[in-house]
Amino acid sequence: MAVKQTAGRDALGEFAPKFAELNDEVLFGQVWSREDKLSLRDRSLVTVVALMAQGLTDSSFRYHLTAAKNNGITRTEIAEILTHAAFYVGWPKAWAAFRMAKEVWAEESAEDAKAKHQSEMVFPIGASNDGFAQYFSGKSYLAPLSTAQVGIYNVTFEPGCRNNWHIHHASKGGGQLLICTAGEGWYQEEGKRAVSLTPGMVVTIPAEVKHWHGAKANSWFSHIAVEVPGENTRNEWCEPVSDEVYTALG
Repeated sequence: MAVKQTAGRDALGEFAPKFAELNDEVLFGQVWSREDKLSLRDRSLVTVVALMAQGLTDSSFRYHLTAAKNNGITRTEIAEILTHAAFYVGWPKAWAAFRMAKEVWAEESAEDAKAKHQSEMVFPIGASNDGFAQYFSGKSYLAPLSTAQVGIYNVTFEPGCRNNWHIHHASKGGGQLLICTAGEGWYQEEGKRAVSLTPGMVVTIPAEVKHWHGAKANSWFSHIAVEVPGENTRNEWCEPVSDEVYTALG
């Protein structure tokens, strides 16, 4: 998709119309838009380092830092990028770049973090999980994906959120499947060590097993929950996962 840019025409349209055209139509309209060759994220990375190498920490550098953030480069990544580049372009240039980057990557709001997490998966985060809020420590969201044959839901946990210990009862069959879709989380069965969860992992939870699952302390987390058909199925919600147990996981 072509990057729409009018900065050249706005600033130099009358004074240097050809330069303005090359800036808006060629540099941004053509070069930046070749996403099949190099993603916008990677083009932002290259541009930020190139400007930093020249010591150009002006309004154009701020513009490209902001574009880099919007194109998916995180605070952790920009810090690592500038640190790595510092050894090649010089320490003073890195200091100047860091001052501006720190302003652009100010502490993200909860909505920014939520939007970023949504961009990492194809399934919707859904609405606030108010109906089950009493069984969760922290904020969660629920998006029903299908209820036609079996219940399939995308469940999202804010950082630090987890559900209570609980049991899926059934006289035959039953239980639950978790398919991790984004972020990082934990799954733990009673009497066993917690298992770290990342996208692509599948957890098979048998009926009658006491367990809990949720996000890690510093990460959003989403998984698809699939209700396994069975006879006489019901859920039993137990006590919350204590802060002592949770924080010990790291």
